[in-house]
Amino acid sequence: MPAIHPLSGLASAAPADVGLNPAALERLTAVMARQLAQGRVPGLSMLVSRHGKVAYSTTLGALTPDGPAMPADAIFRIYSMTKPVVSVALMMLIEDGRLFLTDPLSRFIPEFADTKVGIVNGDKLDLVDQKRPITIHDLLRHTSGLTYGFTGNSPVQRRYVETLFQRRGITSAEFCADLAALPLMWQPGERFEYSHSTDVIGRVVEIVSGQSLDNFLQASIFGPLGMVDTGFHVPPDQLHRLAEGFDKDPVTGKDVRLIDVRTAPAFQSGGGGLVSTIADYARFVQMLAGGGSLNGVRILAPRLIEFMASDHLEAHMGIDRTLLPPGNRFGLGFAVRTQTGIAPSPGSAGEYFWGGLAGTAFWISPHDGLFAIMMVQAPEQRDYFRLLFRTLVYAALD
Repeated sequence: MPAIHPLSGLASAAPADVGLNPAALERLTAVMARQLAQGRVPGLSMLVSRHGKVAYSTTLGALTPDGPAMPADAIFRIYSMTKPVVSVALMMLIEDGRLFLTDPLSRFIPEFADTKVGIVNGDKLDLVDQKRPITIHDLLRHTSGLTYGFTGNSPVQRRYVETLFQRRGITSAEFCADLAALPLMWQPGERFEYSHSTDVIGRVVEIVSGQSLDNFLQASIFGPLGMVDTGFHVPPDQLHRLAEGFDKDPVTGKDVRLIDVRTAPAFQSGGGGLVSTIADYARFVQMLAGGGSLNGVRILAPRLIEFMASDHLEAHMGIDRTLLPPGNRFGLGFAVRTQTGIAPSPGSAGEYFWGGLAGTAFWISPHDGLFAIMMVQAPEQRDYFRLLFRTLVYAALD
């Protein structure tokens, strides 16, 4: 019988048995421990799997500032690592023949048929018609023309802030209605623009399935995969496991404001609302790496996973290089690496990956038979820790 990782329930192995250098993994631990000793973050968790076996898993530091030691089953706000989960949910409905990638969004949410595109004209914002409808495909690859209010200061983004940030306690249906009344930043299919697209996907999942998003995810993904601590809030009896960041970032001095996950939200954000543990998310990632199945439980067909992890951006589309640096493009729900070189970090062509606003990150490398996950709650430090983690993990491959 193979050894079992005690928390995730996945197969485990000694690092050397799966081609990971033990000394290099010790260096990974030591480097991260130094970061914590310098006061960059309260604590973090890391996990590395190769050839289907967990070979490295550790927790460092504290669960909260001045709090207890980081437990192996700590619960983290995963923000945009919600997106791959909800994208898989939609692909399950496509696999069931319930809808197509080519379907217009307005088939499910009619308000989007009349959404205008905002064109900056001097000090004015001209509103023009869509050249073509937003499709389900556009939502999955972030070419819908939607945006986020916090990623820039364009006239359209300022309207997002003025409208969406003022509305609290609304439902997913109400949120999408508000969104449809705002102008698009780009024509559909014109540009990769990271956005509320996956929040809209969450609403489409509700409409097509006839279930709330949390119920669909629980019945179709979390339950079957044994993800026991993943959801849109932390139950009261588990709040003692909730990881927190510093109130102020120790490097930038900026306030750290994380979403409140202590009560069930009215709006279940498909783009960034989930909490999870590193063990739970490892089961989800192992399912992806395993071609859509985990321990005999099939979530998606292998060809659909391969399809999601392929480049879906057409040659004419513009790309925001802030989120997709050279060598990387976007698939359906996560970024994909198209070249081994050019990118600002080590890796292999064919990787697919994403992260969350508070610093969580994962990637899967089919070429290397590898996946890695890091959980941390440090919004201002996220890019630093992701680059450090990725570099040190790849340095451990023999």
